[in-house]
Amino acid sequence: MAQITAALVKQLREMTDSPMMECKKALVEAEGDIEKAVDVLRTMGMAKAVKKAGRETNEGTIGVFVSEDGHDGALVEVTCETDFVGTNPKFTGFAKKLAEVVAASDPADVDALKACQFDEKDTVDSALTEMIHVMGENMKIARFSRRHVDAGALSSYTHLGGKLGVIVEFEFTKPETASNADFKTFAHDVAMQVAAASPICARREDVPAETIEHEKSIYKAQAADSGKPEAIQEKMAVGRLEKFYKETVLTEQVFIKDNETTISELAKKTGSGCGDEISIVAFDRFTFGE
Repeated sequence: MAQITAALVKQLREMTDSPMMECKKALVEAEGDIEKAVDVLRTMGMAKAVKKAGRETNEGTIGVFVSEDGHDGALVEVTCETDFVGTNPKFTGFAKKLAEVVAASDPADVDALKACQFDEKDTVDSALTEMIHVMGENMKIARFSRRHVDAGALSSYTHLGGKLGVIVEFEFTKPETASNADFKTFAHDVAMQVAAASPICARREDVPAETIEHEKSIYKAQAADSGKPEAIQEKMAVGRLEKFYKETVLTEQVFIKDNETTISELAKKTGSGCGDEISIVAFDRFTFGE
């Protein structure tokens, strides 16, 4: 029987997040065998997540969920160790279910999410622990975002096998617009636009002031280097800023499927066809590992 040292107890505690005294009891029962002690703690329901923790989690997926009525949605990034697990349907299904929990429960942060109910018998924390045991890899909930809309709907898009997820928030007046086929096509296309064109925000007024000032300072410096008079420099900077908006603001971008139409023009056209006014309010875009 191996000696039950304080260092061994500490190692088991770090591996399982179990109480110190329970770790010591488990080691005594397992006669100092740390792997057997882990099993003892698991049998007792004490071990939260065998490490595994400490291993790098550089793979994973983005879980995406939008409710059937389009009013609630969420993105969740879940990490694991290997791409083999990251693309496993059991793991990706867990991530999608996790996004559904976020949409329904509206937790404040990852710790609050772990305390939420995952299903009838498990909390998110215990469900995550079970996934770690079943899949044999360390896993973490890295981040999440949630959206809710009353007068409007959400639309989602997943790309690169779950490595990129998007949710876009639309606002309109008529509830029936949400089920209109033209709106659904438009909403899907806009979510795809966000994935492909990587805008920084939905509307010009949402561009952070510091971003605008930063861009303007660069454009003014470029104009000054050209040797133009100061008044011309200002005009050149403003012109380049307009180009910046058209490249980075979703509603001002050219539609990737039709380079003659901007997203705002497409929204207006779709709204007209639905007998409604459709606005793009905001979006969330998660690229795995970003």
